[in-house]
Amino acid sequence: MKKENIILSLGGSLVAPDKIDLDFLKKFQSLILSQLTGRRFYIYIGGGKIARVYQQALSEFGATDEEKDWAGIGASRLNAQVVKQVFNKLTYPKVVTDPSKKIQTTKDIVVGGAWKPGRSTDYGSVLLAKNAGAKILVNLSNIDYVYDKDPNKFSDAKPIKEITWPEFRKLLPDKWSPGLSSPFDPEASKIAQKLKLKVVVINGRKLKELDNFLDNKSFVGTIIK
Repeated sequence: MKKENIILSLGGSLVAPDKIDLDFLKKFQSLILSQLTGRRFYIYIGGGKIARVYQQALSEFGATDEEKDWAGIGASRLNAQVVKQVFNKLTYPKVVTDPSKKIQTTKDIVVGGAWKPGRSTDYGSVLLAKNAGAKILVNLSNIDYVYDKDPNKFSDAKPIKEITWPEFRKLLPDKWSPGLSSPFDPEASKIAQKLKLKVVVINGRKLKELDNFLDNKSFVGTIIK
């Protein structure tokens, strides 16, 4: 039976908010192992808070965007190495760092880290989806929903449960930049729209919602399609 390929874009701050969150990783491990039947998961890891800490320090000393990108790439790949070890022998033997290449594997789990300067984790995860023939990408972040405006700045921000790609892209800046805090990278969004990819935004701190989504149950989150 052919397996369904699902992309999980895992925020780096879930893996390491300050230090490695072992409790989160054990719960994530248990959930994924329980959902493997008929599926292959491609887990693409971000740099998260650690990346931003390094990028801010580099900015103080006049670093270029490319130099800051390399710091983010390093953090992402470190996080990915940890997640790969979480699933050990079930994973493709290397952390994937070039999502533009097709991966031939019989393993149930493939773990990836950041690709190259100028490209976000979202962008890499969308390329993974393209090359894996995946129709679903779950973006595990730190928000319950996508909002019509920044809820940290506007008290009247409204959650969005479902939105089309054209409408969603109106909410985004035109370009991605290192450390950008956005529900989804604007450049990755353009490709996702062309691929007719369904992107589901779920709060990674609420793994039960991911479980519910994978079980086709009602869940808290936003669907972009």
